[in-house]
Amino acid sequence: MIKLEKKLFIYILLSFSNLVFAQDLNSTIEQTISLGDLIMQGGWAMYPLGIFSLALFYFIIRNVLIFRENNLLRPDLKDEIESLMRNRDISGIRNLCANNDSLITTVLDAGMERVSEEHLFDSQYVMEAVEEMGNEQLVTFMKSINYLSIIGGTAPMLGLLGTVSGMIKSFSIISQGGMGDPSKLAGSIGEALVTTATGLVIAIPAMIAYFIFKNNFIKTMSSMGRLIGHYINIYRFSNSNIGEK
Repeated sequence: MIKLEKKLFIYILLSFSNLVFAQDLNSTIEQTISLGDLIMQGGWAMYPLGIFSLALFYFIIRNVLIFRENNLLRPDLKDEIESLMRNRDISGIRNLCANNDSLITTVLDAGMERVSEEHLFDSQYVMEAVEEMGNEQLVTFMKSINYLSIIGGTAPMLGLLGTVSGMIKSFSIISQGGMGDPSKLAGSIGEALVTTATGLVIAIPAMIAYFIFKNNFIKTMSSMGRLIGHYINIYRFSNSNIGEK
């Protein structure tokens, strides 16, 4: 009985040792797979996906710097603009807008240009000029945001194309009699899986960033419209000898 227990104990100890050794071996194999190996395993699709990833970082950083509300609406100029509007100093307002390029100054300058051209304040003509320039600026600023949407929509499709390419290679190897050798299939299957995962890794943050920047910019445009209306009303109801409608 004692001998049986000793044999059972030795068997359990050996089994546990083999299990630990197998886990160490698997962890060692996993550690040998580097980022470069994954890129090489992904095949040709990893190169355009790499360009997409660089473009993603570029547009995120660019949009973070550009779409700051303080840069677009210039609250630091609010008091000076209001003072010039009360004095109906059109040339002063236009010079201020020219020297401080931003979203709101560009749109405001378009409205003041209509006043200086007509030499008569007509709120309808001024607001038409403001709306036209506002729409033009909306299209201009949305370009860099829309690029994120393009990346988010194209990256998964490119990853899927890499997946299809890898599967085609796998079936080609099988048709050539490589079914019995897993190493021959590993590269093609790895290409199929890695490209899909890479495309999703790029697309998910791209779409998240797209909606964040888009919603924030729409909010900024609404705030700009309110400020422009505020400035125009100050000019309209200020004391002056200039005719108005």
